[in-house]
Amino acid sequence: QVQLVESGGGLVQAGGSLRLSCVASGRTFSSYVMAWFRQAPGKEREFVAAVSGSGGSTGYTDSVKARFTISRDNAKNTVYLQMNSLKPEDTAVYYCAARSSAYGGNWYGPFHYWGQGTQVTVSS
Repeated sequence: QVQLVESGGGLVQAGGSLRLSCVASGRTFSSYVMAWFRQAPGKEREFVAAVSGSGGSTGYTDSVKARFTISRDNAKNTVYLQMNSLKPEDTAVYYCAARSSAYGGNWYGPFHYWGQGTQVTVSS
């Protein structure tokens, strides 16, 4: 079982930056594919970014490419999402997700473990 705790959300003006963090429990963090998803009010949850267990491979949804960067520190059991040039349409609850590398799947899923989410609000 993996528990995920996100932090780093908040209110920021358009064009600003935020860095989200997600700390995972357990001793096998490096064996998990990690991802960030988001859900805006009235919309379905959508994929944002993902990173392989080693950190050597990443994937992004088109709308955040060149603005967001996902990374991980396996020594700290933590995955990050650096968000730059934020836009009002980035406003959402951001969720951290994890999947054991032993399972098949792609960047979009499936993910078996989810955090509680952290709110990001971008004002215009």
